Amino acid sequence: MKQKLILTLVVVVALLAIAGYATGLVPTTIVAAEIQTNAAAIAPALSAPRLGTLTDYETALENVYAQVNPSVVAIEVVTQQSASSRTPAVPGFRGQQPQLPQAPIQQALGSGFVWDAQGNIVTNNHVVADATRITVTFADGTIAQAELVGADPDSDLAVVKVDLPANQLRPVQVADSNQVKVGQFAIAIGNPFGEQNTMTTGIVSALGRTLPAGSAAAQGPSYTIPDIIQTDAPINPGNSGGVLLNSDGKVIGITAAMESSTRSSSGVGFAIPSAIAQKVVPALIKTGHFDHPYLGISGGTLAPSLAQAMNLKADQRGALVGSVTRGGPAEKAGLRGSTQPATIDGQSVIGVAMSSSRSMARRSKPSTIWSRISRGWT
Repeated sequence: MKQKLILTLVVVVALLAIAGYATGLVPTTIVAAEIQTNAAAIAPALSAPRLGTLTDYETALENVYAQVNPSVVAIEVVTQQSASSRTPAVPGFRGQQPQLPQAPIQQALGSGFVWDAQGNIVTNNHVVADATRITVTFADGTIAQAELVGADPDSDLAVVKVDLPANQLRPVQVADSNQVKVGQFAIAIGNPFGEQNTMTTGIVSALGRTLPAGSAAAQGPSYTIPDIIQTDAPINPGNSGGVLLNSDGKVIGITAAMESSTRSSSGVGFAIPSAIAQKVVPALIKTGHFDHPYLGISGGTLAPSLAQAMNLKADQRGALVGSVTRGGPAEKAGLRGSTQPATIDGQSVIGVAMSSSRSMARRSKPSTIWSRISRGWT
């Protein structure tokens, strides 16, 4: 194919050369040299995978879907109000109480994926939290009941387990999310709006975002999940717990949330990085929980305007500690509010946003802490 194209170019340019020579405009010696140079330059480009045809692109997507879809499951959960909120006994009745409405039962849908051949399935904690029954449906129609193995609200990850033969399970392949770059291809597979086995595509649109953790208490310290992957691949309710893949069909993240005021995809979705899953999931399988290291501080980047308000030098840089969690590691280390450390453990903390996170402060824009008001779990 390459030789035919080069031969065609030679013929075309030769004809142009003859025409040019006939009019006295193009010397044939120059044309011959250009043909040789252009052929050498074109040949490598023709073999570059990035310049493949539309058919090649479609085939690649089809292969990823065929490879990973059997590993992705739909999760249906049933929850019921707690006993304290159920209808109380009616005063004035002796003996058997009258039949009153039972506590309402709620159903919810999400996604998950097969982690190993032992039947462990990974999903988001917010998908299975408070579930009284968990049902898993595979791509081939197999339905199985699942039991909760372990959950970690602070990373929004959970593991459920099904009792199926190993030959019916297709574990995913996991990539190192620390190697992910902005602009790389991103593929999401899940069950948005209950539409099973749906694939959407996009790119990795940003890195280093944060998400509020599900265990945050209204009156207590708030926790955040660091290093979140942002993608413009459509993420919608029901995608939670599904996979975000690279072009090789390997998991780089677990789709968890989206930024939208209408609860529909607006091109800003978020996935928990696989690097966190690779730490948390094995612990959940082994012990049912995961212990996170944390600093116990909240704050953000020390901007010039803040430095001026605090009578500091205009070029002062660092992380402004807004508050310190009582009894936390930072307080025990002697850190107090309104301090401005420029480094933590020898690493620069310029340009960070910090919360009372269960992990170390991460590089991120302050807006990820202060301004994310419409982000919704999927």
